[in-house]
Amino acid sequence: MQIQINTDKNIDGNERLVNFYTSELQNELKRFDDKITRIEVHLGDENSTKFGLNDKKCLIEIRIANKQPIAVTGNAETLEKAFYSAIEKSKKVLETTFEKLRSN
Repeated sequence: MQIQINTDKNIDGNERLVNFYTSELQNELKRFDDKITRIEVHLGDENSTKFGLNDKKCLIEIRIANKQPIAVTGNAETLEKAFYSAIEKSKKVLETTFEKLRSN
């Protein structure tokens, strides 16, 4: 599973941030590891330097071999909360997707 972390101009995409989110994704989605080919994470701050509720955004795009990409979004007041919200949504969508594939 290949993982790519992207940030907008308002988020410092330093090595520590990339390593943390990559590690968390690998841990949280390890049971789907053999089915996922690529994950792209897009982290952003929609209000830039201004304060705003739920202005941090995490979009996770998951690519499964021979299937359409799956995209989920989490919004929250911190990047970490937005990320974990998107992770939980990702797990639910992946479970549903693979259940449907097994039943076909």
